[in-house]
Amino acid sequence: MKLRSKAAALLLLALAALLLALLSLRAGRAEPPALPARPASAPQRHLAPDPARGPAPAALPRAVPGALRRRPPRLRPRTGRRSAASLEKLARRPGELRSFQNVLPPELWIHLAVVACGNRLEETLVMLKSAVLFSHRKIQFHIFTEEALKPEFDKQLQQWPDSYTKKFEHRIYPITFSVGNPQEWKKLFKPCAAQRLFLPVILKDVDSLLYVDTDVLFLRPVDDIWKLLRHFNSTQLAAMAPEHEIPKIGWYSRFARHPFYGTAGVNSGVMLMNLTRIRSTQFKNSVIPTGLAWEDMLYPLYQKYKNAITWGDQDLLNIIFYFNPECLYVFPCHWNYRPDHCMYGSNCKEAEREGVSVLHGNRGVYHDDKQPTFKALYEAIRDFPFQDNLFQSMYYPLQLKFLETVHTLCGRIPQVFLKQIEKTMKRVYEKHIIIHVGPNRMH
Repeated sequence: MKLRSKAAALLLLALAALLLALLSLRAGRAEPPALPARPASAPQRHLAPDPARGPAPAALPRAVPGALRRRPPRLRPRTGRRSAASLEKLARRPGELRSFQNVLPPELWIHLAVVACGNRLEETLVMLKSAVLFSHRKIQFHIFTEEALKPEFDKQLQQWPDSYTKKFEHRIYPITFSVGNPQEWKKLFKPCAAQRLFLPVILKDVDSLLYVDTDVLFLRPVDDIWKLLRHFNSTQLAAMAPEHEIPKIGWYSRFARHPFYGTAGVNSGVMLMNLTRIRSTQFKNSVIPTGLAWEDMLYPLYQKYKNAITWGDQDLLNIIFYFNPECLYVFPCHWNYRPDHCMYGSNCKEAEREGVSVLHGNRGVYHDDKQPTFKALYEAIRDFPFQDNLFQSMYYPLQLKFLETVHTLCGRIPQVFLKQIEKTMKRVYEKHIIIHVGPNRMH
């Protein structure tokens, strides 16, 4: 009996061992041993699909410990014409070696217009010089002048260095008035000043335009005031600064014999315009009960108010926007800073905070000694050699000049005049260092 029980026990042990061997053998076939990891630099082989079997199902990725995760490839946009936004980014990209002037299409250029007659040649050239010194985008100059001045403008502008002439193109136009008596228009206020009223009619292919008087200086890039066009709402089609910051001592509020915009009127020495909107708008007026197109409105309006206006075309613009206030965007005084803002005491709060952005030297202050601060800025830009260092040849001498103007109220606030020009020069200097030295050598 004992022998039988021992034999049965041995048989059971043998069967258990056999089952374990079979199970381990099956498990080994189901999961083959792992292959050694492929080196990172080893090329991967891709098996060609068998056409008889059809496309192979996509394999799920398996996480490999210690392996670097690869980002999915970015989808590149299809090649084609760049959008306006991408081109503007290209123009502003720091350290970009490629000249953006060669990239921006003409529809993205800044359009700047000026009217110069009589002895305004030098003043106009200094204004244009201030525009190209600091600006980034390419500018199209529209110069309206007398026949005798055309050759001189061409000659002077062509003598500028190539590094600056590539930043602009210029076109010269004759003085023309499409409606009314040309001689009457030409003598309105100052020689040829009324020409600005006809810019929407003459520049039919221009969408937007910045008009400035010849006695204007840019102390920061023209690009910055051009951006104000984006601030227009759906009805606004032009932008100007107030004639005065304090209405009770302003000229219009005290002496005007005709309607004017707001409580103090507006100054037209710096005027931003959406010409497309101007050409398509019917303007309310005091001549007929229905609206009139811009060109059809000018001469009847002048005939009605010609005995009441003092400042010529600026008065006519004030009358137009008195009847159409929803069409005007009013920008702060630091975009059109004049002697009136400091000669009786500082009254342009925006300039105190931001600095002067656009200087307007009316009253002839560039050419006399009544406001030496304005004259110093004009002469500094006029006499600056194009290729010299801005800080050494303009900014530091300007600071010394300002020390001689502290006997005037305008001269006692030099920081107002220097804040923007210092900021602009730093930007120009940093851009020069990045492009010509390289960002890796700046430390």
